[in-house]
Amino acid sequence: MLNSIDFLDFGTFFGRRFLLNLLLLPRLPGIGAQVNGAYLGIKIGPVTFQPAELAKICLVIFVASYLRDTRQVLVLGARRFMGLTIPPLKHFGPLLVIWGASMLMLVLIRDLGSSLMFFGGFLAMLYVATNRVSFVLVGLILFALGAWFLGSHIGHVHDRVETWLDPFRTTLYNKPGGSYQIAQSLFAQADGGLIGTGFGQALLSLPNGTPILPAAHTDLIYAVITNELGLAGACGVLLVYLLFTERGFKIATLARDSFSSLLATGLTAVLALQVFVIVGGVTKVIPLTGVTLPFVSYGGSSIVANFILLALLLQISDRARRDRAA
Repeated sequence: MLNSIDFLDFGTFFGRRFLLNLLLLPRLPGIGAQVNGAYLGIKIGPVTFQPAELAKICLVIFVASYLRDTRQVLVLGARRFMGLTIPPLKHFGPLLVIWGASMLMLVLIRDLGSSLMFFGGFLAMLYVATNRVSFVLVGLILFALGAWFLGSHIGHVHDRVETWLDPFRTTLYNKPGGSYQIAQSLFAQADGGLIGTGFGQALLSLPNGTPILPAAHTDLIYAVITNELGLAGACGVLLVYLLFTERGFKIATLARDSFSSLLATGLTAVLALQVFVIVGGVTKVIPLTGVTLPFVSYGGSSIVANFILLALLLQISDRARRDRAA
């Protein structure tokens, strides 16, 4: 049975002492691994692991434990400033810490997708805990300003934004690591049409082995799905994720204690944002980042972390239904 006190103790201890260290591990010399300009994983011998996948769950547990104890203080001690409700600085610190951690990820590991996912999940939990839209607006403004400033000064992030604005620009298209993958992704999705080309019929590489659609098993797997199953199949996949999200938020409403409710909200929001970040990047809604499509993309770290996330949601749901039956 889910014990909120145990999770509170674990979240506070792990969040304070190890969370940032987990995120910074990929930058350590000798074990850090750079992939497509971002430092995402660590490699120890034959084993490769992405700490950010585990850190997203630990972050949600830590924030849920904090907001459970301070939600009333954040609301009652808030003040109005220029039409926005600002929480007291003493308890506003964690928002600034999480914002700073997100910006730190942009600077050190150059992972825009994980930064957006982490901070977005935190804002969702903050809104549920306080019911104040102004808190979310302040957070979005902070993240937007930080991303804009750092994005204009970090070459990797800046290139991603330039590619997003015009993936067919010749200077970017011919640049190593430039907009080639985005342009090919859009071509592949257009080729799928309404009902697709059929299973296994996507043209991923030339006979000589030259890839036509790079990273087809990870970052661009949604483009392969759209090519083989068409618009109808792609919408079906998104509807599955939408159903997952709906059930996750339903579990949050069924939970009988505030910690379980916040935990379910955060876990669901993080997974939903992860889907949005990768699908939005592949379809050119937002700049492409290197996160995985949950339960679909190749990647052991992602699969393990998402199954842990799913297990926590099932445990919260089981406890809530047992309490209602009692």
